[in-house]
Amino acid sequence: MGALPKKRISTARQGKRRASKGYLMPNLTVCQNCKTPITAHTACPNCGTYKGRTVTTPKVKTKVTKSDNK
Repeated sequence: MGALPKKRISTARQGKRRASKGYLMPNLTVCQNCKTPITAHTACPNCGTYKGRTVTTPKVKTKVTKSDNK
């Protein structure tokens, strides 16, 4: 049998331990080409550029419509 705690940990003590973690949101920067917010040090998913030069081709969104073939 593994190790088990002798007493239950109170919610206050549990909250004090979790208070120091402090999760942060990622810092956003503005794309130089299309001016959309992106995370730092990544290629822009909208236009496909990184530091002013084209790295990837952006994905083109297509609309799917229903066809009435009877």
